[in-house]
Amino acid sequence: MAGGYHSKGWQRFAYDPRTAAWAAHARVAGRAALTDPAFAEWLQCEGTWFIGVDALPNDSSGQLADGPALAGPAIDFIRTEHGDLGDLHRAQVSAMFPGYPRPRIGEGDAAFRYRLNRDAAHVDGIKLFGADRRRRIEEPHAWVLGLPLNAASPDAAPLVVWEGSHHIMRAAFQGLLQDVPPEQWAQVDVTETYTEARRKVFDTCPRVTVHAQPGEAYLMHRLCLHGVAPWGDGAKAPDGEGRMIAYFRPEMSDWQRHWLSATR
Repeated sequence: MAGGYHSKGWQRFAYDPRTAAWAAHARVAGRAALTDPAFAEWLQCEGTWFIGVDALPNDSSGQLADGPALAGPAIDFIRTEHGDLGDLHRAQVSAMFPGYPRPRIGEGDAAFRYRLNRDAAHVDGIKLFGADRRRRIEEPHAWVLGLPLNAASPDAAPLVVWEGSHHIMRAAFQGLLQDVPPEQWAQVDVTETYTEARRKVFDTCPRVTVHAQPGEAYLMHRLCLHGVAPWGDGAKAPDGEGRMIAYFRPEMSDWQRHWLSATR
């Protein structure tokens, strides 16, 4: 089962009734989050993207009140690969709407062109800092799990992954950090290394769109370059919901030991 995850950097999991039951229950909470004034700041890109960080009120096992447990083959796979789910954060509710992408508040022309032409491709945990928009490693994740909450057409702003990109990113960061004490990794400016590795990914790795329906799931490697494609002409999703996906991406404890590991 692990072949696609380790070789390509992502893996899809087929429909499972346990995952479908969780998604149906979470959809109700996701819909409520879209109109909750407490999450109004998360509606960005001129109303075409609800970022929804920590918007799902699940507990540390991923379960919502009065709902089914978070379960299915993707969960089983994570436990096999990583030993346990750990304490999960409140899930992100990512909803995309017709017209995406539009410029995000504070986003310059170059950044918007990158969003439009390169799907805003990024590796989670590589964060911008300072007025010069440099980058360093913050909030490194253990893995990224996507759980569709509603049915949408394949061209409704799907996830995009660059298959095999995690190998390139790992090699680049290993080269940069090999002589740096692990306790100093979070202070290292990784801008040039990250930009060059990303360029290599664009030149050499297949760009693949990922579509799934409620009851299915997909898991991404933490170092996989990924983004979101534009909303396609004629794409369809439920009115008032858009294309809605819940994401779990727990931070990795003791990350300097494991973040660049090829086996965990």
